[in-house]
Amino acid sequence: MTETKPSKSARKREYLALQKLGEELITLKQSDLYSLPLDDDLRLAVTEARQIKARGALRRQKQYIGKLMRHIDPEPLRSELAKLRH
Repeated sequence: MTETKPSKSARKREYLALQKLGEELITLKQSDLYSLPLDDDLRLAVTEARQIKARGALRRQKQYIGKLMRHIDPEPLRSELAKLRH
């Protein structure tokens, strides 16, 4: 049986969605950020992104956050963010 892997476009859409989710983390208050179930590397990357002012560096940091997001399950994070928004 052959498994079909997602197309490059589908993978890119998924990665961009994870990056966008990571960008939402940057806008959270510090107390809300620490209440979320994040690993230490991701929490550190988000904290560092808040301090970056240069546009190019911030873009690269957001891409890095998206890369880190690929290694976690985003669904619990999405549900916690939805609770914080309401």
